Amino acid sequence: MSGHGPVLPVWTCDACGGPWPCATRRRELLVEYEGAPISLALYLGAQLARATADLSWAPAGALHRRFLGWLR
Repeated sequence: MSGHGPVLPVWTCDACGGPWPCATRRRELLVEYEGAPISLALYLGAQLARATADLSWAPAGALHRRFLGWLR
C-alpha cells in the first residue's frame, strides 16, 4: 500500500488530503485486486461500514458513491 491510506476518524487521505479512497488509492486498489472484483467490493464494503460509524453525519448515499460507486 502506498502512502494514500485513510486518516481516521475523518477518512481523508494521509498523502493528498482528499476524501479516502482518493483517486490514487482507487487506481492502486484496482491493480491490487485485479482479477478479484468481488474481493475488492467486499473490502470496500467493510471500509464503508467503518466509515459510516465515524461519519454518522454524512449522507448514506454520498458515502456509498464514495466507497463503492466508482466500481464497475
